[in-house]
Amino acid sequence: MGKNKDKQKLTGPWRNIHAALWLIGIAVIALKGWWWPGILVLAAASALLEAAIMKFAPDAVEVIKETAASEPLPASNSNPIPAPAAPVHHAELLPTNCPKCGAPTRGHEVKWTGERSADCPFCGANLPMKT
Repeated sequence: MGKNKDKQKLTGPWRNIHAALWLIGIAVIALKGWWWPGILVLAAASALLEAAIMKFAPDAVEVIKETAASEPLPASNSNPIPAPAAPVHHAELLPTNCPKCGAPTRGHEVKWTGERSADCPFCGANLPMKT
């Protein structure tokens, strides 16, 4: 059983300053070829900068609460919103071929513009439905 710990995350311009430190640091390391131990120095500088920001600008930190997997989620007072029903397309009412370009029309290929209205996938003409 582990303890629940709250994570802290930098916000606003402080996050940008922290990111800039990493970008500039990686660029310097790449230009100089100091991959080892340069990456360790960069990680230490990043940790020191983050600690300094948290100490001198406490409003720059957002606390994110973590919950254990075994804890139940809070119950919602509202009813769940049902998913919208899929539109009903009547593919059997499509003509076999487009009257404008003569291309075959298939229910899964046409662009449905309404429940009983579709456009040809090849020329874009509106297809007349059978009655």
